[in-house]
Amino acid sequence: MRKRLLMSAVLAASLTLTGCGTADSGSPAPGGSGGLTPVKLQLQWFVQAQFAGFLAAVDQGFYREQGLDVQILEGGVDIVPQTVLAQGHADYAVAWVPKALASREQGAGITQVAQVFQKSGTYQVSFASSNIKSPADLRGKKVGNWGFGNEFELFAAMTKAGLDPGRDVTLVQQQFDMQALLAGDIDAAQAMSYNEYAQLLEARNPDTGQLYQPSDFTVLDWNTAGTAMLQDAVWASSERLTDPAYQDTTVKFLAGSLKGWAFCRDNPERCRDIVVAKGSKLGASHQLWQMNEVNKLIWPSASSVGLIDEAAWNATVDLALTTKNQDGQTVLTARPEGTAYTNEFVRKAVDSLTASGTDVVGSGFTPATVTLTEGGA
Repeated sequence: MRKRLLMSAVLAASLTLTGCGTADSGSPAPGGSGGLTPVKLQLQWFVQAQFAGFLAAVDQGFYREQGLDVQILEGGVDIVPQTVLAQGHADYAVAWVPKALASREQGAGITQVAQVFQKSGTYQVSFASSNIKSPADLRGKKVGNWGFGNEFELFAAMTKAGLDPGRDVTLVQQQFDMQALLAGDIDAAQAMSYNEYAQLLEARNPDTGQLYQPSDFTVLDWNTAGTAMLQDAVWASSERLTDPAYQDTTVKFLAGSLKGWAFCRDNPERCRDIVVAKGSKLGASHQLWQMNEVNKLIWPSASSVGLIDEAAWNATVDLALTTKNQDGQTVLTARPEGTAYTNEFVRKAVDSLTASGTDVVGSGFTPATVTLTEGGA
């Protein structure tokens, strides 16, 4: 039976806050501790190397250098970060651009102030034996995806390939793991390059008794397919950005954050240790893989880490306006109005980092080779 993933329900749910966890540096006292300005950052998922730069900025004191006492709020399945921000429960949030713009269209007063990931990390993965080598090959297949706005790139790729998501594939609500693919319940599974794809390579192949190898799978990469959308971005309160004090805090927060990401580029093993110490659900080899893959999405940067590329941003909006789900609905119904994004504050942050000697481009970045272990331990 086809399991319908209603985009309209997702977008409506995006304005409902249901919970909030923490993974902090110690909750700041009202008014800040030691004269520091208290700041709350809402993540979009559980603690993992996807957010290592922010965690490192706390651990290494980069936020404190900026006069900030930053508390990091852990995300989860039932947490919509842009909603936490819009409702005033956080000062900044990390969220994918199309999801946040959908919330913004429904009234969330948020503005994008930095872009961390320069590439999409989303894959659609199948066993090589399934012979799914392009989005067009998904026709007639059981196609897993997580929903909750994570499926937009997949639907864009199917639309580009001439497939109707409502008729030409069987959509299956996928859990946030790879078990359905490994069990043969679906033909293609959604995976992040830095997370679920690694979980496949950490699983044992029952036919060989060894861990699965990349050659056992076929990967559809939306960067290659031309339907990539911008992902991890930093969002701020639109209303508060009119306040000079919040503007100043925004510049300082971005400077500390981007210094954290530069640190993780140069010290991936140290950042792995920081993430594991903060209670990541998967172990050290998995987090090192994730750190390496996340670095690939950021570095080297064309001009500077954090800057929002207008062409990439417009491409994301265009896809959000034209991609239809199985019910014929699009992510956005109109181009974003007002100040949906700004480089004003991140440019100031980058200038301050450059002046202090931080490499904000990473032209010499070279990915490492990471050996995974069973279960990611």
